[in-house]
Amino acid sequence: MKTKPVLAAITTLAVAGALAACTAGGGGDGGNGGGGGGDASSCTNEIKNPDAPVVTLWAWYPNSETVVDNFNEANDDVQVCWTNAGAGGDAYDKFQTAISAGSGAPDVMMVEADRIASFQAQGALVDLSDLGYEDVKDNFSEGAWKDVSVGDGIYGAPIDGGPMGMIYRTDIFSQYGLTPPTTWEELEATAQKLKDAGGPVFASFAANQPATATAYFYGNGAEPFTYDPANEGEIGITLNSPEIKEVLDYWDRLVDKGLVGTEDQFTPEYIAGVINGDYATYLSAAWAPGYLQGAGVGEGADAGVWAAAPMPQWDPANPIAINWGGSAFSVSSQAKDPELAAKVAFGVYADQASLDEGWQQQIIFPLNVNVLDSPEFQDYEVPFFSGQQANKEVYVPAANAYKGMTYTPLGQYYYSALTKQLAAIIDGSATGSEAADALQADVVAYAEEQGFTVTE
Repeated sequence: MKTKPVLAAITTLAVAGALAACTAGGGGDGGNGGGGGGDASSCTNEIKNPDAPVVTLWAWYPNSETVVDNFNEANDDVQVCWTNAGAGGDAYDKFQTAISAGSGAPDVMMVEADRIASFQAQGALVDLSDLGYEDVKDNFSEGAWKDVSVGDGIYGAPIDGGPMGMIYRTDIFSQYGLTPPTTWEELEATAQKLKDAGGPVFASFAANQPATATAYFYGNGAEPFTYDPANEGEIGITLNSPEIKEVLDYWDRLVDKGLVGTEDQFTPEYIAGVINGDYATYLSAAWAPGYLQGAGVGEGADAGVWAAAPMPQWDPANPIAINWGGSAFSVSSQAKDPELAAKVAFGVYADQASLDEGWQQQIIFPLNVNVLDSPEFQDYEVPFFSGQQANKEVYVPAANAYKGMTYTPLGQYYYSALTKQLAAIIDGSATGSEAADALQADVVAYAEEQGFTVTE
């Protein structure tokens, strides 16, 4: 039994990136707050019913205040006190500090799906299985629930996701006589045709996108990890399977042929290249149009040239939908009233007005099936895609077919190790298969150092 060493190691790993002190949200129990991380006097939003108990929430959606106001207007028995503790890593650092200190965490925390397992392993999150899950489980797909699950426990209320598709430039495709490839074999042939004709690279393969590479693994039927905390101290790691080697060897070949760009994504230089037509496609998620528009894509010379198509498949007879990204609301173990906090987690960003604003403004891609199945959402003519009904044609089918991933407490180390191996493929110091073997050895060694018993 290696429970204590494993948990200690996970805590050490998480604390390594934490801030020295948690300053957001006040950290107190004052007022009529339901837990740590703030009270009614420290809310960014206005409390509509000051006589009701307050549940504190950390979230970074751009429209969080509107969403919280919608909830507070509709609920007399509980009010949400919202604080923006920073986006992503900033919020996680503060949450980790609060976990380590034993106080200062909010009642409800916005958490990306791939972070849930590491917080759950520290005992920082509450299992929602008996706190309202049964009432809302039919509102989300199997894949959406799997992404917020650890073993048999439910540790988050799904909100948004990132079903993947191919965003492509119609001007480049028209100029060079291309059609969207439906298989990875066709993609390679299309990319070669484009290069031979003197066109730009077809896509991007960036070392700083390990989550995307992981989605590609799943798209070829791989199962990189198995993990269930009920099997205390045990984890399955299979990062050099034939399926993963095939994926990495494929991209290695495209890099070697000069068919794809290899610069980091999410940089000003990359965005400038997207705008300038240096890439024919962007293999990305349903949230990408909002991100691209926010970065200035589609506003100048590249306006009106974007369209979406389904992701290529390894086996068209057995298609696999993949996902990149997605967030949930989790209940902190520091919440004084977990049941009330769970009502907030399941209820915030669940009303029709909030969901409609979220997708209409391209802030989120909602996973609630009441939205996914609605004619308004499916038939929406997406402005970024020049009126194409991309939800119906690409993203809703992908969201409905997605089966979910298995996340583990080692997720952040794994991403770092995978980034290193993707860079090795790009600089030519390792083949795809060699990178997979090195990745397996690296992550297994790390897991064993942390006290896990590894099965392959």
